[in-house]
Amino acid sequence: MLAGKTCVVTGGSRGIGRSIATELARYGATVAVNYVSSETAAGTVVEDIRGAGGDAEAVRADVADAEAVASMAERVHGAFGPIDVLVNNAGVTADGRFENLTREDWDRVVDVNLGGAFNCTKAFYDDIVESPAGRVINVSSIVAQQGNFGQANYAASKSGLFGFTKSLARELARHGATANCIAPGFTETDMVEGMPDAARERTRARIPLDRFADATEIGPVARFLASDGASYVTGEIVNVNGGMYG
Repeated sequence: MLAGKTCVVTGGSRGIGRSIATELARYGATVAVNYVSSETAAGTVVEDIRGAGGDAEAVRADVADAEAVASMAERVHGAFGPIDVLVNNAGVTADGRFENLTREDWDRVVDVNLGGAFNCTKAFYDDIVESPAGRVINVSSIVAQQGNFGQANYAASKSGLFGFTKSLARELARHGATANCIAPGFTETDMVEGMPDAARERTRARIPLDRFADATEIGPVARFLASDGASYVTGEIVNVNGGMYG
């Protein structure tokens, strides 16, 4: 399904990013697995992909740093040539009630979650528009739609990806390229696992399917959006949240 396509997955060493990277590779894509601090985890993802017969490389860059992203793009181009699919998944949290939120906490989260998507899309934009089937896939969150106590910075950064996606989709359309956004619900990642038990139970009780998502349930959605089967899907926010609306 994705044979011959080259993909970059930011924040690809763990959780949802890992799921997306391995899913794309499973269906034939060559994958650059971006990480910033989890070198060992990124190496494990690459080993798993190669062990299954795929092709992958780990590439380090803080997506909030435009120069680091430009260097990463050079390394990816040197290893694989131009890319076809960019998955902007990298994200961080710095939670706290707004009254206690510092400007540093605000800036870091916005710079990585939203600014990182800008930096990476800018670095690979020419590749996307020149590809026969260019794809940008942004990973947001249900928190962007509902808000969440103690996550004003995270919600703002992730909701910004909605407007970014829809605007980018209009600009990419004339090149035959697409931009879409995945909005996962609460997923068994480090962020959810770190929640207090009482908060986990309150959150789970609000999910109609009565469970948190597994990260492996997000990868197939990204794979579809990256595929030729999604060539007429653009500007969409794809919810993967167990029915958790409103």
